[in-house]
Amino acid sequence: MVNEEKMRMPHTLNLDNDGNLKLTGVIDVTNFDENIVSLETSRGMLSVKGENLHVEGLSLERGELTLTGTVNAMEYDDNLMNRGGIFARLFG
Repeated sequence: MVNEEKMRMPHTLNLDNDGNLKLTGVIDVTNFDENIVSLETSRGMLSVKGENLHVEGLSLERGELTLTGTVNAMEYDDNLMNRGGIFARLFG
């Protein structure tokens, strides 16, 4: 179970011109291959779609992930984003 502290981590996305995607607020990586990386963030589930995606760095303790490759799309699962606060998720 995800604790409340991790759910309050700031979540940022930074995609530079070289194809490096840096994320913060990462709680867990649920699936990854060269075409899609699915992860849980402090703002909900996020899918990063692209080509030749590689996880260059991951620190779940700090909530940081760095990807390289060609990012074509980033998509949040709206059903999980709109669930409310931590108590709504636990008891809702």
